[in-house]
Amino acid sequence: MAAAIGEAADADCHPVARLAALHGVDTRYEPAPGRVVRVPEATVVAVLAALGVDASTPQAVRDALAAHEQRLRARLLPPCVVLREGAALPQLPDGTVCAVELETGEQRPGDSGSLPLGYHLLRVRVPDGRTAVAPLIVVPQRIPEPRHRSFGFMVQLYSLLSDRSWGMGDLGDLADLASWAGRSLGAGFVTVNPLHSAVPGADPSPYRPSSRRFPDPVYLRVEDVPEYAHLPPAARQRAAELLAKAAALRETVVDKRELIDRDAVWRLKSAALELVRTVPLTPGRRAAYCDFLAECGQALDDHATWCALAEVHGPDWRSWPTGLRDPRSPQTARARTEVLDRVDFHCWLAWLTDSQLQLAQLAASEAGMAPGIVHDLAVGVHPCGADAWALRDALAPGMSIGAPPDAFNPHGQDWALPPWRPDALAATGYAPYRDVLRGVLRRAGGLRIDHIMGLFRLWWVPKGRPPTEGTYVRYDPEAMLGVLALEAHRAGTVVIGEDLGTVEPGVREALAERGVLGTSVLWFERDHDGDGQPLPPAAWRSGCLATVTTHDLPSTAARLTGEHVELRHRLGLLSRPLAVEQAEDAAEVAQWLALLRRLDLLPEGTGDEEGAIKAVHRFLLRTPARMIGIWLPDTIGDRRPQNLPGTFDQYPNWRLPIADPTGRPVTLDRLAASPRLHALVDEVREGLRR
Repeated sequence: MAAAIGEAADADCHPVARLAALHGVDTRYEPAPGRVVRVPEATVVAVLAALGVDASTPQAVRDALAAHEQRLRARLLPPCVVLREGAALPQLPDGTVCAVELETGEQRPGDSGSLPLGYHLLRVRVPDGRTAVAPLIVVPQRIPEPRHRSFGFMVQLYSLLSDRSWGMGDLGDLADLASWAGRSLGAGFVTVNPLHSAVPGADPSPYRPSSRRFPDPVYLRVEDVPEYAHLPPAARQRAAELLAKAAALRETVVDKRELIDRDAVWRLKSAALELVRTVPLTPGRRAAYCDFLAECGQALDDHATWCALAEVHGPDWRSWPTGLRDPRSPQTARARTEVLDRVDFHCWLAWLTDSQLQLAQLAASEAGMAPGIVHDLAVGVHPCGADAWALRDALAPGMSIGAPPDAFNPHGQDWALPPWRPDALAATGYAPYRDVLRGVLRRAGGLRIDHIMGLFRLWWVPKGRPPTEGTYVRYDPEAMLGVLALEAHRAGTVVIGEDLGTVEPGVREALAERGVLGTSVLWFERDHDGDGQPLPPAAWRSGCLATVTTHDLPSTAARLTGEHVELRHRLGLLSRPLAVEQAEDAAEVAQWLALLRRLDLLPEGTGDEEGAIKAVHRFLLRTPARMIGIWLPDTIGDRRPQNLPGTFDQYPNWRLPIADPTGRPVTLDRLAASPRLHALVDEVREGLRR
């Protein structure tokens, strides 16, 4: 193994360790309480290099330490000042003159009292004549929380087909689901997978997007675009042919049980949208489009430019001609003028998708849903995509986000997603991070944040090294949570953090203090500090979305029957003999069933699968959780997980439609008529009333 820092007497005195600490780079971590693992020095040196700090030689380390100390002595203000509402400005030397330029342009003295929420500028002048300017962000104390306890459905939108969708679920289906679930069932929300723009032809995972700032037009319901109704005769005939092909594509998924093929869906939709674009916008629609362009500004221009250039040079900007790899280069500016019509096409697609997202949230609100549609924010972006190109100065080169070794994955994980540079975020007043949040919150009633622990620290893996040789890099949680609180406050949305897995002590408490709900999954809720038995419902936290399963876990039917163990065995994913894995899994399920019987939550008795699925949801209702999530495939006994971690091409991740216990795909129209679904929802509604 590579040499680790501090294997000598005292790691804290090691110069590289001191330099790493100054830049938020950990040189050790604890995979389990009391067990310390030291990070290889080569890893620390590589991570510091990605932060612009040379630690390659002892002299370089000494120079970097001296330069850092010099900057601290000369600095009047931190790179960015984040204040909670009502707090005073940081302490400054006597005689300092302060002024604040509000985001509205208004000028205020620094001692004028409470400042409004927002993104401002702080200017100071000290008695010796030196001046400094820093971003000043004033943030709310807390994020809005749900006003009422409610239940809702969790669904991967692409998996929810209807009799009108083009081979995968779309925004028309989402609006219909929300309207039906709210009006007929009394549901309060629908959570969906990330709807971020994807890299064409790449991994179908919604958690490796091209851009987190703009949604993917593959989710458009083409017929709902207003201009579609005004196609001229020849174009209408061509559109009818495309509709017929879309129906055939849908049939291959629903009736022939084939996989969802988003690339095939997009080929049909893009051809249809090219026809729709020939219909002129009305004056009112043109004005709305212009407003959208002005509101989104440079971010949309960058995104659309990447999309247009990707059509010419391929989807990986790292292989483009050298001059085009910089979004601000003269070569890129010239290339953009050459593909200007395609840039406008992709801007138009973003506008259409944004409009249909707005209609979906409106349908949810009008159906009485609060919060309505809960969107999902992926933890990062694909390294070859639009955001990695446009925001490259804010991302760490040669680094990837992942996870350290743990009990579930002894080899660690490398997610191949470039991480934010904490220093670059602070220097820009967290503008790139703010823009990502603002983009996904535009049409959301709530937001789920994948791996929310990343607002505190992320596991960075240097390129070419295994995940076991990564390290944690720390972020400023006061700033990261503060900007999140400000954007959620302005959007009026609740926030749910996916805080499963390895969570550093104090993180859940910090999130709860700011109003961020956690995620509690039934199978993981055990008395880990006691006897390890299932946690009784009264001991659960109230500030959470409580669920039985998630998209990364087995369906409840598969968990209860042990089919998920057999699936992993068939794919060669088990690290122990099948019989051992089955026995352990059966014992865990038996513990939960025993608790359900003791609580009189399983009147159907042992051996009734549908009754057991009802029982685990009855259990969730006994907890104080503010939000109860029902995995939509569980309502009809689907056996298959949407994603099987640890697989790539061995399992059809992110390509499965919702199906019944036999594997037959079930459309939204059939779901709405399912007696099994209604029986489960009746139990949940009755539990909420009680």
